[in-house]
Amino acid sequence: MPPFVASRDRNLTHPSKSTAVIVRFGLRMAAVGAFAVFGGIGFQRGLTVMLWMSTILGAVVALFDGEEPLASGLNHWDEAMAYAALCCLACAFEPPI
Repeated sequence: MPPFVASRDRNLTHPSKSTAVIVRFGLRMAAVGAFAVFGGIGFQRGLTVMLWMSTILGAVVALFDGEEPLASGLNHWDEAMAYAALCCLACAFEPPI
């Protein structure tokens, strides 16, 4: 890695990494819910859009960090898949137009 790039390597164990991912997921879900409540397009649509954006953000961060999709501990890929699953669930209950 070039010397001018900050290294994000941390000496965390798998349980502590997984705990950090779970805490990050919970905090981000609280923020997504708050933005969906106060958004001007309605809660259902706002939640769907925010979950879709969170899915894309999680995948992009996982690509930049070079994380493996099927790693033994939780990582950004698992978080992105959780957002995608919740987005699909929100879309399933959306009333037809």
